[in-house]
Amino acid sequence: MTPNTVMEIGRQAVEVTLIISAPMLLAALVVGLVISIFQAATQLNESTLQFVPKLVVMFLVLLLVGPWMLQYLMDYIQRLFESIPQLIG
Repeated sequence: MTPNTVMEIGRQAVEVTLIISAPMLLAALVVGLVISIFQAATQLNESTLQFVPKLVVMFLVLLLVGPWMLQYLMDYIQRLFESIPQLIG
């Protein structure tokens, strides 16, 4: 196994991690931005006002996108396991 192969496997792992986490992170970002604008407009500074909606939205996104995330991760792991013979020998 060459250093280039190790770097490629690491790059793919980081790429999969970013793709899988993107929907939940983007949802939390959008909800946080909307609530921050609401808090700035109403001058209501309550920390739980941001936490609870973010938690609910991330849970809903996980319910909607979870099967796709799991399938994407399983495909990556299957490709990685299938490439083990070529990596060793």
